[in-house]
Amino acid sequence: MESDDIAVERGSGNVFADLGLPDADAHLVKAELVSRIDDIVRTRGITQTEAARLLGLSQPDVSRLLRGDFREYSLERLFRLLTALGRDIDIVIRQPRAAGGGKLRIAADTV
Repeated sequence: MESDDIAVERGSGNVFADLGLPDADAHLVKAELVSRIDDIVRTRGITQTEAARLLGLSQPDVSRLLRGDFREYSLERLFRLLTALGRDIDIVIRQPRAAGGGKLRIAADTV
């Protein structure tokens, strides 16, 4: 197969929007928050059982969350999980950086 036969389409930066899912921005933010939770757990070197105790969840719930099954989690609940892991959450509302409307975005310090 030659490379001329391959069509490439640039993504939007949000795989959930590219797949046509409703509430794509919220899904992307949730995925980023869960990724931060996973980073913290890994960096601390704690088990899922220890993470569950800190988060007030069961170990199977932690496992599902870290595997990407976060649909039933609200943004607020994910914020609470991050604060239970000792992280501060700042919500900033500002003018959009570019024309075309506002966007949800996560900015995080290093773990």
